[in-house]
Amino acid sequence: MKTAEIAQRYLDYFEKNGHTIVPSASLVSDDPSILFTIAGMVPFIPYLTGVVPPPYPRAADVQKCIRTNDIEEVGKTARHGTFFQMLGNWSFGDYFKEGAITYAWELLTNVERDGGLGFAERDLWVTVYDDDDEAAALWKRIAGLPDERIQRMGKDDNYWSTGQPGPAGPCSEIYFDRGPAYGQDGGPAVDDNRFTEIWNLVFMQDLIADVASKTDFRIVGELPQKNIDTGMGLERVAFITQGVENMYETDQVRPVLDRAVELSGRRYGAVHEDDVRFRVIADHVRSSLMLLSDGVTPSNEGRGYILRRLMRRSIRSMRLLGVDGPTFPELFTASRDAMSAAYPVVETDWARISQYAYAEEETFLRTLAAGSTILDVAVAQAKDAGTPTISGPDAFLLHDTYGFPVDLTLEVAEEAGLTVDRAAFDTLMQEQKARAKADAKSRRRTIADLSVYREFRAAGETVFTGYSDLETESRILGILVDGVPTERATQGQIAEVILAETALYAESGGQVADRGTIVGPGFELEVLDVQRPVPGLVSHTVEVSQGEVGTGQAATTVVDAVNRRAAQQAHSATHLVHAALRDTLGRTATQAGSLNRAGYLRFDFSWGSALSPETRTEIEEIANNAVRDNLAVATRLLPLTEARELGAMAMFGEKYPELVRMVDIGGPWSRELCGGTHVGTSAEIGVISIVGESSVSAGARRVEALVGADAFRELAAERAIVSELSASLKTPRDQLTARVADLAASLKAAERRIAAFEARALEERVPTLAASAVRAGAFTVVADELAGASSADDVRTIALRVRDRLGDEPGVVALGAVAGERPVVVVVTNEAARERGARAGALAKVAASVLGGGGGGRDDVAQGGGTDAASLPAALTAIRTALETAAS
Repeated sequence: MKTAEIAQRYLDYFEKNGHTIVPSASLVSDDPSILFTIAGMVPFIPYLTGVVPPPYPRAADVQKCIRTNDIEEVGKTARHGTFFQMLGNWSFGDYFKEGAITYAWELLTNVERDGGLGFAERDLWVTVYDDDDEAAALWKRIAGLPDERIQRMGKDDNYWSTGQPGPAGPCSEIYFDRGPAYGQDGGPAVDDNRFTEIWNLVFMQDLIADVASKTDFRIVGELPQKNIDTGMGLERVAFITQGVENMYETDQVRPVLDRAVELSGRRYGAVHEDDVRFRVIADHVRSSLMLLSDGVTPSNEGRGYILRRLMRRSIRSMRLLGVDGPTFPELFTASRDAMSAAYPVVETDWARISQYAYAEEETFLRTLAAGSTILDVAVAQAKDAGTPTISGPDAFLLHDTYGFPVDLTLEVAEEAGLTVDRAAFDTLMQEQKARAKADAKSRRRTIADLSVYREFRAAGETVFTGYSDLETESRILGILVDGVPTERATQGQIAEVILAETALYAESGGQVADRGTIVGPGFELEVLDVQRPVPGLVSHTVEVSQGEVGTGQAATTVVDAVNRRAAQQAHSATHLVHAALRDTLGRTATQAGSLNRAGYLRFDFSWGSALSPETRTEIEEIANNAVRDNLAVATRLLPLTEARELGAMAMFGEKYPELVRMVDIGGPWSRELCGGTHVGTSAEIGVISIVGESSVSAGARRVEALVGADAFRELAAERAIVSELSASLKTPRDQLTARVADLAASLKAAERRIAAFEARALEERVPTLAASAVRAGAFTVVADELAGASSADDVRTIALRVRDRLGDEPGVVALGAVAGERPVVVVVTNEAARERGARAGALAKVAASVLGGGGGGRDDVAQGGGTDAASLPAALTAIRTALETAAS
């Protein structure tokens, strides 16, 4: 049974049993405390916790998930994957334990011709929570399971919570017995490799508090609405029903593995280490494909960093399998073909997805080449020093700064007969992970308890009137100070205010929040921010500037009209720039992000190379022609499917409701799904001036522009500069470019002449410096300041020249200078000095310690520096003293 068929059977079964079928949410989570949708229940959290009233009593879905906390285990076990699909059925105060158990058992054990999954009853075991006698009795009555195949587990295994105070409850897990070939008998309590978990039924019935850990909390009561949250792992069911060994060999994953085998020329199933790499490639390529399809792009932070890590681990694994060249055109195509039946977007959006994937591989292959060069230097230094080990900090620097995988560092070191201080490397990695976890924990704390909004959201959605009105009368539903509900807020306090209606726009879709005020009898509130903490609810962060405000009072939201108008100009201009980009570059130039605020727009789009000046000018001209043509701006509400059929552009990764707002500028020329505020006609924008174009990441570019009055002021300022230059240089405006180019050429020629003169002056000092050599123990030493040196390279050049004049005696040259306002000391040694134990790197560190900085290098040439230029004479004296001490 194909994976897609299993998913469809699941949805068909639950639809037949009265469930609303809900499409998968994006892999990009709406929850700011997590980067991705990491579990099937994430999109339903607002309903399960009661913060948002559920739109249906029962539902079922197939949810895309990404989880990378066990990334090092991928490929090593049958069940660890970074991308997976959870089949879920949900009840919000409708059916409970009996219904959930009945549905699960019936679907699993019904024969395939009746729409079931055809599992043999004898192969299924279940676990229940220690104290859940009700669930155990239901399994016996509904499924007829004997006591020995109903095993009781503790809180660590069979009790679910979010890790925060709030809803929780016992769970019951269903396991499949893979047979004696996979381990010992005795059920999941004995061997969870042989007995593989396939379905978890969570009975959300308790309210918990005083949560210290997963197993340390206090049950303080029952939930008024008991919910069902279940999750069945689609990949686990697929590898069992398809009769393969693990999830990597299922029909949606195996094609990538097979293509990697063909490219490498190695056989799957022959060598364990190779098999792990093949499975890592198959998993990571699929995960990367799905993340790209949901709008994530490779970068060095957040979601983009996770995607980049997955892609680079794939490239690394192919390299360890002996393939050094590009492989993504083959591997991603195989994954696309395997996944397109279930997710057509990977086919329809292939041009954009492949552009990002191929660009990232090309970039990382260059990174590997650069990292190899740096590693070669580290290997050479270790050999020169007679040290058999590359230091942990060096390996970590390669990994963390250059993206060079530690496995490759180990491989190169082994080939050179060296080892890597893995313990030190692992310590640094653990410190980095601890910092990341602390940061994530900090983020979770800031938004931990959304339940404070439950009562407000239960009163209904906040009505936004700002599309047509700049002032709206309402009443204050609630006030929060430091996240805690309160009845009043007084002058000077910062508070959150919840209103029934508002004219103030909450930040979303790239458009920043409105500025404005909230006024009422005896109070005035300055609006600092407007956000949607939970779907459908608007929260205003305010400072009480006058008086005192209380819940239940009448209040009027007043939008700053000037700021709103400028923000609307920028937002509408963003749509025009997007359309102009697509006109100029083609349909693959799609939006990857935007920011619109008064007078300014920033637009990120998928594209692999810099725009030429001519292309920038063309885009700017097309956008401003649309302004000149005074195009009509029309908005309408319509079903999402209809909007897509009409060609409306949607932001990748954005979650849209079934009823969407579509904005047309000039009819279909610019047609996008957008909830932002806009001008009435394009002429209201005024003017668009593109002021910058740059790279965001591999395969992504950014255009920045000023809009309206800000653009006019920028152009006026440029005109004033041109006029001033024209007058100053006594050159007509149309000849300024050539005149400035001539001046720049003349300046460069003069700089070259000055540099040559300074170099000759320094060279002329070589004989004098060599003649100043003194004895320091067994060494002939030149230690002096080099006035006139403009860089460390100048100092190094002269130091080498002086060393060449010292002859065969053990010679050390240490020259210091102030280059770029910072002191630098260069130390060089000849062969005779090194035989006597003089090491340039060690001497440079001596000088650097005096200068308040750091240094080091090879035994023959090294450099140190710092911040204390006044200590330069003392640093040179310290080198002479060190040599005298060494000689004694």
